Amino acid sequence: MADKKQIQDPLDLDQAMSSSEAFIIKYKNKFLAGIAAIVIVVGGILGYQNFISEPNEKKASEALFQGEQYFMADNYEYALNGDSLGYEGFLKVADEFGGTDAGKLANAYAGICYAQLGQYENAVKYLDKFSAEDQLVSPALMGTMGNCYIQLGQLDKGAATLMKAADKANSHSLSPIYLIQAGQVYEKLGKKSEALKAYQTVKDKYFNSYQSMEIDKYIERASVK
Repeated sequence: MADKKQIQDPLDLDQAMSSSEAFIIKYKNKFLAGIAAIVIVVGGILGYQNFISEPNEKKASEALFQGEQYFMADNYEYALNGDSLGYEGFLKVADEFGGTDAGKLANAYAGICYAQLGQYENAVKYLDKFSAEDQLVSPALMGTMGNCYIQLGQLDKGAATLMKAADKANSHSLSPIYLIQAGQVYEKLGKKSEALKAYQTVKDKYFNSYQSMEIDKYIERASVK
């Protein structure tokens, strides 16, 4: 396992975490809206849908709701592992209902919980299990993964993941955050040309973002030979 290198200022892991949490909560209904349209090919498919899939989805959603209460209260340990009152935790939901939308979403929640608890390898493991095409949720989780790699000392991989997250997000709210974080890591690696490219993208493409107001100082620093 790579030695952990805690990258403090100017990287902001908390900012990446809060972005992921906010977007997951806001867009949760997109993931729980149900599985795609049912096409009845054989009777067995309909039977599975009615007697196994739908009941499991409901059970998973109910279990997920309990965990979200702990999650939003920053009680990540209980959210992850459950309590003594009957809630079994995101890990159990993900394992037991992995074939449901809610079960898959539990992987994302579990990954963020692990990241908040400083268990970055486990965070990456569970975040990597979750996949979504949403333009904000998916990049937010990818950005969290990038920051976890950085905390594990995997700087090149972390920076590359942050660049991918910025590109996938393509938004003024998330992309500048990840581009600046990636640029800072590249600077630490001595890769000033890559850092300059990341900063310049913020200036040229996301000029209406809050981060663009101070981007010139980053560009100037990365431009020094």
